[in-house]
Amino acid sequence: MASVESSEHETGPFLGVIFGASGDLAKRKLMPAIFSLARDGLLSRPFAILGVSRREMSDEEFRAKIVADMESLAPGQLTPEMQQELLPHFFYMAGDVTDSAMYDRMKARMEQIDKECGTEGNAFFYLATAPTLFSPVVHSLGKSGLIDERCGWRRVVIEKPFGHDLESAQQLNCDIQSVLDEDQIYRIDHYLGKETVQNIAVLRFANGMFQPFWSNLYIDHVQITVGETLGVEGRGGYYEHAGALRDMVPNHIFQLLSLISMEMPLSFSAHDMRNEQVKVLRAIKPLTGDDVVRNVVRGQYAKGSVDGVDEPGYRDEEHVDPESLTETYVAMRLSIENQRWAGVPFYIRTGKRLAARVTEIVVEFKKPPFTPFRETAVDALEPNQLIIRIQPDEGISLRFVTKVPGTLVKLDEVDMDFHYADYFGRAPATGYDRLLFDCIRGEATLFRRADMVEAGWRAVAGIQEVWAEKDETLTAYPCGSWGPSEADALMARENRQWRVYV
Repeated sequence: MASVESSEHETGPFLGVIFGASGDLAKRKLMPAIFSLARDGLLSRPFAILGVSRREMSDEEFRAKIVADMESLAPGQLTPEMQQELLPHFFYMAGDVTDSAMYDRMKARMEQIDKECGTEGNAFFYLATAPTLFSPVVHSLGKSGLIDERCGWRRVVIEKPFGHDLESAQQLNCDIQSVLDEDQIYRIDHYLGKETVQNIAVLRFANGMFQPFWSNLYIDHVQITVGETLGVEGRGGYYEHAGALRDMVPNHIFQLLSLISMEMPLSFSAHDMRNEQVKVLRAIKPLTGDDVVRNVVRGQYAKGSVDGVDEPGYRDEEHVDPESLTETYVAMRLSIENQRWAGVPFYIRTGKRLAARVTEIVVEFKKPPFTPFRETAVDALEPNQLIIRIQPDEGISLRFVTKVPGTLVKLDEVDMDFHYADYFGRAPATGYDRLLFDCIRGEATLFRRADMVEAGWRAVAGIQEVWAEKDETLTAYPCGSWGPSEADALMARENRQWRVYV
């Protein structure tokens, strides 16, 4: 593996090849991330970006598109000085990724750019393409010699979804590992680039006050909520083949679950961190047969109102089957079968067209076994909660009980709040800038390893099997609600309830 000589706080020289460079992901996430790194002084000037897609454009037209896109997304952030300094490093070529001859042309273009910009043979390939193209593109890169590391490092970034079930994930891993070494593969999950997600490990392992009670001795249960107010937004064709379970649970939500429940790693290196995460994912008790019916809720949004605006039901959306059985909501009760978490249920829920956009982890602690405040309304008080907010307002809250000022002994709950934007004076980044920075520098901690991907799919395989046989498990819920009433019943049967968002 070629080493990279760079400043401690810079990327080092590289050439980034973005397949699908004219698409929405490149426009909204990848290009802004590159400029964010430059603005923060993290982007080494020996760099280049080569955009690749079917659309015919010259280098100049590609650069003009980038400026126009940035101005529409973040007016004024791409200053004239930044344009003058950075845009000459952006290049473009049109091509069909299924055409083997295109890779020979791309190889020649990369060699030309490398000489012009001094990228020292280092390159990453970002596959912002349809999932069906992941394996063919990787094999074409291999056949053309573009992932050969004799003259510099080479890495491939793959977006989700990484498979659609256990079998397809295993097959995809097998396909790309026949061409690439595992340390060349960067399976990206933008959730892991968010500050609060990264801070989960810091919160747990850098603060001694949390460690003694982080187990079934003191924790009653854990909730993970990922709610969206948006519907499928014109992506009905994609969503019909995905659904809420495939789209969110084995990747985003299980990454959060693994971080909140993993054992302390030997270090924060990629190897040690991911080893502990995969252990937790393998310890999730698979749900099968009647356990799926009892512990999993599957819903689909019907017409309703969100923020006072009437919205159509999922089956009325564009490119959606009028009799579709695709779920837009899923909630479930999971168990982790190890010593730390035995007896602690993990409740997860995610859905579209819900009452609020929110991603949170709630760690709810057990009530004290005895309290001397029997003459107060102590039974009506909520248990202590540690709330980790990932979006939209990233931060951490601790809910606890205190005495209300006054002569009489009255108790009430208060929240001790920490907000990233308030404390540090800036809003956290979207995550892509951090993840691109790590990929360029060869830091894989925040990327998913092959065994992590497969463990996530293995945990939901039984659910997929039952749903394939029992279509009647789908329940409608109105837009603007918090999902099917069955999700509330899932917790109520054990005298628990979802956190209420006001």
